[in-house]
Amino acid sequence: MTACESVRPRKADAPRYTPIAEHGLIGDMRTAALVGTNGTIDWYCCTRFDAPSVFAALLDADRGGAFELAPDVPARTKQFYFPDTNILITRFFADNGVGEVQDFMPIVDDSREADRHRLIRRVLCVRGSLPFSARVAPRFDYGRHTHTVSTQPGQALFRSPDLSLALTSSVPLETDGTDARASFTLAEGEAAVFALDRIGDGIRPRSCAVLEAEELFGATVRYWRNWLSRSRYRGRWREMVHRSALTLKLLTYAPTGAIVAAPTTSLPEQIGGERNWDYRYVWVRDAAFCLYALLRLGFTDEAKSFVQFLSAHLCRSPGREGPLQIMYGIDGRSELPEEELTHLEGHLGSAPVRIGNDAVNQLQLDIYGALIDSLYLYDKLGEPLSSEHWDTVGELVDWVCVNWDQPDEGIWETRGKIQHFLYSQLMCWVAIERAIRVANHRGLPADTVRWAQARDAIYRRIMERGWSAERKAFVQHEGDDVLDASVLMMPLAKFISPTDPKWLSTLEALGEELVSDSLVHRYDPQLSPDGLRGEDGTFSICSFWYVEALSRAGRIDEARLAFEKMLTYANHLGLYAEEIGRTGEQIGNFPQAFTHLGLISAAFNLDRALG
Repeated sequence: MTACESVRPRKADAPRYTPIAEHGLIGDMRTAALVGTNGTIDWYCCTRFDAPSVFAALLDADRGGAFELAPDVPARTKQFYFPDTNILITRFFADNGVGEVQDFMPIVDDSREADRHRLIRRVLCVRGSLPFSARVAPRFDYGRHTHTVSTQPGQALFRSPDLSLALTSSVPLETDGTDARASFTLAEGEAAVFALDRIGDGIRPRSCAVLEAEELFGATVRYWRNWLSRSRYRGRWREMVHRSALTLKLLTYAPTGAIVAAPTTSLPEQIGGERNWDYRYVWVRDAAFCLYALLRLGFTDEAKSFVQFLSAHLCRSPGREGPLQIMYGIDGRSELPEEELTHLEGHLGSAPVRIGNDAVNQLQLDIYGALIDSLYLYDKLGEPLSSEHWDTVGELVDWVCVNWDQPDEGIWETRGKIQHFLYSQLMCWVAIERAIRVANHRGLPADTVRWAQARDAIYRRIMERGWSAERKAFVQHEGDDVLDASVLMMPLAKFISPTDPKWLSTLEALGEELVSDSLVHRYDPQLSPDGLRGEDGTFSICSFWYVEALSRAGRIDEARLAFEKMLTYANHLGLYAEEIGRTGEQIGNFPQAFTHLGLISAAFNLDRALG
């Protein structure tokens, strides 16, 4: 992966916001932090993905808080991951020397040490001599809580009502108001270490010597490389595929097996717009697709953990809303009340900043197909479903057989009118069809006659009411002729042959109306109002679905070109946000699991098609 190069300006000239794409991700599978190419951590929630932020300058440059660490002189910067790991290295090239900051969160087995959530910043001068400065400015609870700071040699303690942090350093620290600062110079071969720990509940401040940081660096390298060595993928674009897999693993909450949609909230889908949402939760759809992608690569433990997570939170007496919510907290909680933080200005002034997500109460029927398709693959590639898990599948399918024809809010979580969305019906078909496959293959008990009747009824309904003779295409929902990129899943889910004339006509129509330079819009919000103001960027997972659809339709050269173009829209580390803007910029929450699983699936299938 080519490293990013940029110029770090003098502080007085520095822009207030680092672009979304100019970041890398580090984490410990409990929480995560974003590190800009300027050396600043401007997003970090402690002690878990959905905890209140400590550093959130990405959402408000003045009130959000940050951990700045960089040379005190103008420098060019490059950023890359230590090979086959999630250790991030930011290099600085100045007139008098070359330095680097190594950022990582150690992965430890001891639960007490895991609760420390140690974040290590290791600074090295590799050539010449460089002056560095650090400023640690936490703003607890999204900047709503005040805090105190106290120092003693090599240590600063930040205390707020609900959270306390200890900063230990191998160089002297001093206070500046409620912040801590350090200035130091390193000669070639010298190093300095900063470690930020959560303290309290029996966890005491503990220094991190230069030698200990080096040992933790080595242990963290070994952890990530050992995990990645389980991958069975040997095809083309392996570096991009493995980076996506490493990113999905970072988005896993180890205590429960939950997978978050993204580690951030309210990064805008349109600069200055209102399409800003909190993605630090578990969408059943996104997590199920993630498992599908990881299983394809040979990672089965993650699937097992997530199946256990869902089984523990299944509603045993569902009504219209179904036995599953569309999303949960990473601890399985069902209430995610949405709130606007009016004191934060939002990224580049894109308000509102939201925490929580009111879409939790929506009905989205497609989640059952995504989930059961992943369970089908888990049974096939991982380990056979247990009797308890099969009982869960049976309950889900029985409910789908009765409720598949309800209108719902659909995959795109529209905050407008509910509809009979084709994609929702398609994935209900998938749920039933895959369950029948497992039952027949394993000889498991199931009312397959009734299931098959419901499956066939859905098929006929889609073919009759989801097809527009006027558009010569399958459309977004019944009663209209609007095109929608979600129908790209029809051949991918094996609902229709990828060379069926009706499908080829649909693919052509989608290409003409929703595709631009391999980038795919979800739909046209002017033709299909979604209850929100503003424009939508192109949706990256739809672009990867388009690659797969082209490949399966036999248009291999077009598929390969579209895929290669999509790779150019990744950031310097191979990471993607949710969407791509008009001029190729990353927009929306970052990095997004949905996009990275789409890349893995597209690469897997395109590589197989190329032979």
